[in-house]
Amino acid sequence: MAHIDYYFTVLSPFTYLAGHRLEDSAARHGASVTYKPLDIMALFARTGGLPPKERHPARQAYRLQDLARTARKRGVPLNPQPAFWPTNPVPASCAIIAAQKAGGDLGALVHAVTRRVWAEEQNIAEDKVVRDALEEAGFAPALAESGMVTGAGEYAANLEDAVAGNVFGAPFYVVDGTEHFWGQDRLEDLDLYLSGAM
Repeated sequence: MAHIDYYFTVLSPFTYLAGHRLEDSAARHGASVTYKPLDIMALFARTGGLPPKERHPARQAYRLQDLARTARKRGVPLNPQPAFWPTNPVPASCAIIAAQKAGGDLGALVHAVTRRVWAEEQNIAEDKVVRDALEEAGFAPALAESGMVTGAGEYAANLEDAVAGNVFGAPFYVVDGTEHFWGQDRLEDLDLYLSGAM
């Protein structure tokens, strides 16, 4: 059975636009998934990337167009310049880490969190917003508090794992530690790989 390490940030519009396709593909092919939220700005700094606001204006303009087109293609609402971005990703990331330990639908939780940023103009740095996302996805809202206590070390470790594993962006999918797929637009390729067709 294949295993997927899923590196992502709750601040990425492309994590939001991935929707539930990773989970659908994993279920279809019997693959397991470990969710690894990380500090994307630190990852960029260590792997040669730049935060969006520091990129050349041509790249920034293209990013906005691409986001709008992808949202239309996926049939989901998206504000490419949301009110609460960037914000502190740690509370939501640590809640996801705690939820993974508790067990449940992590895909639903990641989508609930990222949708709040990119479609609902909510600040995922706020405790109430994180608690509401947990509850929506079927988790105990109290994981928002316990995650901050227990998840910080794993959040930092995810960054180290990413750098060691040649991960340089998000979302990023690593199958069995060897096969790398970068971006939500490579989920079709990931599915083909899991099926044995690629």
